[in-house]
Amino acid sequence: MRILLTGAAGFIGFHLSKKLLVQNHKIVGVDNFSTGSIKNIEILQKNKSFEFIRRDITLPLNVKKVDAIINLACPASPFHYQKNPVATIKASVLGVINMLELAKKQKIPLLQASTSEIYGDPLIAPQVETYWGNVNPIGFRSCYDEGKRVAETLMFDYWRQFGVQIKVARIFNTYGPNMHLNDGRVVSNFVFQALSNEPITIYGDGSQTRSFCFVSDTVEALVKIIETTESVVGPINIGNPEEITIENLATKVVSLTKSKSKVIKTTLPPDDPKQRKPDINCALKTINWTPKVGLDEGLEKTISEFKTRLDVNKYLV
Repeated sequence: MRILLTGAAGFIGFHLSKKLLVQNHKIVGVDNFSTGSIKNIEILQKNKSFEFIRRDITLPLNVKKVDAIINLACPASPFHYQKNPVATIKASVLGVINMLELAKKQKIPLLQASTSEIYGDPLIAPQVETYWGNVNPIGFRSCYDEGKRVAETLMFDYWRQFGVQIKVARIFNTYGPNMHLNDGRVVSNFVFQALSNEPITIYGDGSQTRSFCFVSDTVEALVKIIETTESVVGPINIGNPEEITIENLATKVVSLTKSKSKVIKTTLPPDDPKQRKPDINCALKTINWTPKVGLDEGLEKTISEFKTRLDVNKYLV
């Protein structure tokens, strides 16, 4: 297939592009580098089956005939999406409309990367796809949470009204090699701080939980979803149901890195979810998918790659 992949320079976009190229697909990558890495694109462009367009998807996009669209384009960490909240919500609304219009015009499927933030600060656990969520519509996180919720609304309205082929994946916390160093996400922050022997910052008392999915598992699920028949629309939770408190995660990272870092606690940001745990029965039944990489294994791989980059950076002027 020839696949248009937006957000190709980002963390998941980079890994997904590599996976699809290995499977002999052709990729048209799109990114505006608001959070993505130019280095990621330089690596991908070494493959002749990868072409790149620098573009903001809030603007209409015309490409040659493609067989499918995967839309990952949107800042995903609180640090990045709160930095420019209007741009964030535009990416989720205007960007998705543009991708839907392109899918409608070319009569091809569109896979939308949604998020566990759809559920807000959930009142049930684990979170199942039929749960409508508990979201603050006017808070600091709303640009992302509500933007992604509107994106899902648009997807299903285009499906019902125009017959556009849609697929929606709700991605829970994903981590792994090649994440931005210290980008505001909990795993990258903790690993960076631990390897630098800096204080590890926990927001709140650390009792809040998260479920972390290694990037290769998330990518495998996305590939399986884009290969499904037209009858599969979702939403489908993609995440690892192995739940851990943030405090225990910090302790684990300190242990695995043999760090001298001390843990410090600070104020919990508004609307920060108290619990994240996906119900993945739908993914198991629909695409025969469950995560394979456990947290310890995934953290070890992530720490090793982070350490390599940090060691290299010491010698850069």
